[in-house]
Formats: sequence, structure tokens, C-alpha cells
Amino acid sequence: MKNTYDWEKEAEKKWDERAAFWNKGSKEMWDSGSRSSIVPFFSKYVNPEAEVIDIGCGDGYGSYLLTREGMNVTGVDLSPEMIKLAKKHEKPDKLEFIQANMLDLPFADAKADALLTINCIEWTEDPLAALNELKRVVKNDGYLCIAILGPTAHPRTNSFDRLYGKPVICNTMMPWEFEKMALENGWELADSQGVYKRGVTEDMIGKLSPELKQSLSFLWLFMLQKKEGGNV
Repeated sequence: MKNTYDWEKEAEKKWDERAAFWNKGSKEMWDSGSRSSIVPFFSKYVNPEAEVIDIGCGDGYGSYLLTREGMNVTGVDLSPEMIKLAKKHEKPDKLEFIQANMLDLPFADAKADALLTINCIEWTEDPLAALNELKRVVKNDGYLCIAILGPTAHPRTNSFDRLYGKPVICNTMMPWEFEKMALENGWELADSQGVYKRGVTEDMIGKLSPELKQSLSFLWLFMLQKKEGGNV
């Protein structure tokens, strides 16, 4: 039987439906919640005035925060409803938003100094193709800051129905799997850090290996760098 399931359309539909709900909690997540460490982490490596593409930008609040650091940002999201919400943050010559799929980005090769993509590649049908597309649009020596949902993240319930043989739009890639894939495909690891669910303390994780720390994470942040000679 021919597979008629359209992963892209189903993902677009889901995030269109969740756009208003996401928007209600987005500011708090970025300002004081699970995403509050991302902009400081990103800014350690990416200079002000950098050309940044924020892929999977959602309602655009994270992209807006990057412009406050002096960066020039283009936000991209698969969901038209998310892009409608994001456009309220637009600033001429500083911040714009476009609807697009991260598997087929509408940018020239080596367009960006740096990329940010938070909990986005988990929602693609082909993570390696997505990673290679990210590599195509970032400059040599440029950075990719990417967050992968950890095992404890509630959104991972979206992959559960695969156990019943049903199509799902959230792949099952774990942080340690993504790290291995990135290192095998032309990226160098500059830094990484975890974000944990409430109740996980430094005393609990301090002596654990990186893999065990990742296994307790809500999300895991990687800072990768593309080097001359890396695969495109």
C-alpha cells in the first residue's frame, strides 16, 4: 500500500493548531523558564552584528531577544500561524520572518554567520538531511547552536503512537545520537550544556558522565562549529 502520510503537512498542521497556546507561554520560557539559558549561551560564541538565522523560531520572541544582543536575525518556521505571531516583532533591516521548511531553506550557501535551532530537528522526517541543510547555509567557521529534546521532555509523547504502527511527526533521536551524527558529518563540538526538569539538582548530576546527564535532561544545548573542509 502506498504511504500517503505527509510528514511536513502534518507537522505544519500541528504547530498551526498549537500556535496560540505556545504564544501564551513563550515569553516566560525565554525570560525565566526552560529557554532562559539559550541566549546567554549563544552570545558567548556569536558576536553582535552577526547575521543569524533562527530556524523553528515559533512566535519569534527568541529571535527578538537575539536582536537585543545586536544581532541581525531572520526567523524561519514551518507554521504560517507561528509566522503571523512572529511578525509583530519585526524590525526593518534587523529582524524579519519567513515561512519555510528547514529541509529546504530559501537561502544561498554560506549565508549566515550563525544558526539557532531549538527543538526543531526532532520534528523532521530526515534529521541528517536537515543537519546537512543547516551546514549548507552557515559559513565556514560559523556556529550552529541547536537544542535537542531530552528523554524527560513532555513533547516526546508525540512519538508514542509509533508503537502502534501509526505515523508520527516527532522522531525519536536522543541528544547523544544527535551528537554522534553531527561529529560524523563535518561539525566540531565547541560546547554543550543541559537544561533539566524541576527537581534535578547539581548534587544529583555533578559526578555523572555526559551521557547520563543527557539522559536526565529536558533539553540539551550544543554549540557546533563548521570547519573548512567539512561536508556540505
